[in-house]
Amino acid sequence: MDMAPHYSPKNAVAGALSWWRQAGVDCAFGDKATLWLEPLAEPKEAPQNEPSHVVQRSAAPPAAADLPKIGGNRGEWPQDLAAFDAWWLNEPSLDLGSTARRVPPRGLADAELMVLVEHPEAADSSALLSGEQGVFLAAMLRAMGTAPENVRLASVLPSHTPMAEWSRLQAAGLGEVLAHHVKLAAPRRIISFGSNIPPLLGNDPTQSAQTLRTFNQDSVTIPVLAERSLDALMRPKAKAGFWQRWLDWTEV
Repeated sequence: MDMAPHYSPKNAVAGALSWWRQAGVDCAFGDKATLWLEPLAEPKEAPQNEPSHVVQRSAAPPAAADLPKIGGNRGEWPQDLAAFDAWWLNEPSLDLGSTARRVPPRGLADAELMVLVEHPEAADSSALLSGEQGVFLAAMLRAMGTAPENVRLASVLPSHTPMAEWSRLQAAGLGEVLAHHVKLAAPRRIISFGSNIPPLLGNDPTQSAQTLRTFNQDSVTIPVLAERSLDALMRPKAKAGFWQRWLDWTEV
């Protein structure tokens, strides 16, 4: 009696699948992706009043003319340094935070050196740079032979603002406020700490900070040394580089 299974297409397919499973292959492979469960959705037609190639874009940032002007009316700006320091603490348009968080500048006009930082330290309250950065800066000034009474210390922003939108602030006139501050302070030299300060002083943002050598205003030229942030300069190698640049700068 013939015991061989009766051949049929169904048995042939089942046998082939069984053979592939035993070989460790339990999926179908192909060069082209295939959607097994659902038919492809029909493409939606573009609205008749809009070309099919139009790409939706997010709203453009407001133009400089649409931004509220930092500092308000320039004709009402203070005209001496003492008045500026009081205005710095109370003028609402200087930042969007509470005026209670603001920290005043330190030092007198006609200082030997004006030191600029981007904003106060997080723990500052009544005195600018009263934390770790301030301790580091004081040590630097002692090494440079510069007495504290010969330094005008100021921040570009009145409050601690680690996530500031610098390009927007510049478009709204922050550089003009800074320039007015420098004019009233009338220092002999300026050191800025922070990569966001040079563009506010007139440096081309496509150039490195070190390309800013002078600040020019109303026929007055003040030598500038543009540096990285104080935090960045705390590293030993960065200190050595700064010291060499300082020596080269003061020899000019």
